[in-house]
Amino acid sequence: MTSRHRSPEQAAEPESHAPGLPARRLAAHVIDEVLRARVALDETLDRLVPEAGLDSADAGLVRAIAVTAFRRLGTIRQALDERLDRGSPRRSGLFEPILTAAAAQILFLDVPDHAAVDLAIRHLHEDPRSARYAALGNALLRRIARERDAILAEADADPFRDTPDWLAEGWRAAYGEEAALAIALSHREEPPLDVTAKADPALWADRLGGILLPTGSIRLRERQAIASLPGYAEGAWWVQDAAAALPVKLISPAPGQRVADLCAAPGGKTAQIAAAGASVTALDRSAPRLRRLRANLQRLGLSAEIVTADAASWRAEPFDAVLLDAPCSATGTIRRHPDVAWTKTAEDRDRLGALQAKLLDAAAALTRQGGQLVYCTCSLEPQEGEMQINAFLARHPQFRRAGASAAEIGGLSAAIDAHGDIRTLPQQLPGETPRLSGWAGFYASRLIRL
Repeated sequence: MTSRHRSPEQAAEPESHAPGLPARRLAAHVIDEVLRARVALDETLDRLVPEAGLDSADAGLVRAIAVTAFRRLGTIRQALDERLDRGSPRRSGLFEPILTAAAAQILFLDVPDHAAVDLAIRHLHEDPRSARYAALGNALLRRIARERDAILAEADADPFRDTPDWLAEGWRAAYGEEAALAIALSHREEPPLDVTAKADPALWADRLGGILLPTGSIRLRERQAIASLPGYAEGAWWVQDAAAALPVKLISPAPGQRVADLCAAPGGKTAQIAAAGASVTALDRSAPRLRRLRANLQRLGLSAEIVTADAASWRAEPFDAVLLDAPCSATGTIRRHPDVAWTKTAEDRDRLGALQAKLLDAAAALTRQGGQLVYCTCSLEPQEGEMQINAFLARHPQFRRAGASAAEIGGLSAAIDAHGDIRTLPQQLPGETPRLSGWAGFYASRLIRL
């Protein structure tokens, strides 16, 4: 796409009220804050976008720019770095996030080149630290626009370009080159949106125009405002990735059963247990997250005992079943939360591993004799899954694995490993289109107390 660009001097004219600039300005600030403070993208967007007073179109553009920037951050960074002879200038304020946001638009979004470039240069002029590099930024972005096809072709030939090295190396070691490649490629695609019906999933798949998956989850074909869909207001279903719905199937909750859901917020698994008629205690250390869980249950017309406490030290009468959805690096959710790839490190994974072991020991004490303990994480890292359970069983010989059967998870035997544990990978579950394919990377192990 060709366009006529303003010079940096022209772009310095009345900047603050230029149409489209507030959205680009906020997108760059979001990118900067997530990378600098290593905070979650969704939480940052949910906090900053409402404060900005943008209309719905601009708010959607902010989200699209930020999500795309993180989904393809490796490609964007390499495109910028290769065209900066001396590297990114130091002490340059928002130079990098502004150019990252602009490059995301030029390379991947349906935004006119001139709008992405001109508004980025206007934004550079607003900050004295980045203003002196406006001419450099202008030339760089124009070059990226001219060389877009070559940049994208190079990225297509290098599927790991948008995956940090520590993740790619770990996936190769755990799953082999071919599977690691498929994981990396799947993360470039927009994720599907799944829901769990409180009852009669076939009926709700039909009413929502969705796809009834073998596991009983419903995959929505179209992106729509969730609250406007049939059944939302009446509490007939809730949003939940199909893979995230599998751990509760290992418990098979039923009326009369007492179940503890540890680290329960935001409550999708609590809702599954309650909808099955079991008596569920939902525990989480975060009061704000539990408020969201309580609101979700209220909309769904479901009930649970809600406890604000640290699962590592909480004590109660032993339960028939304990579900521990442990805090983890969340690398299995990169497709939906692409910032995870760039804000988490191997050190985070290892630090969380110590917490997971502590929580598992606490969960064991809450499991009655003959009861079930189901451990799960939304991580692709064996250190947070298989290795964690192997170490737990060595510490607790009174527990043994009770492997999953394909029948319990819709016949999807590919999602069951050699130990009988559930191990879902993002490239599994093929669908009608790339966007309608796959699910989150999840691990779940069912243990029985002898």
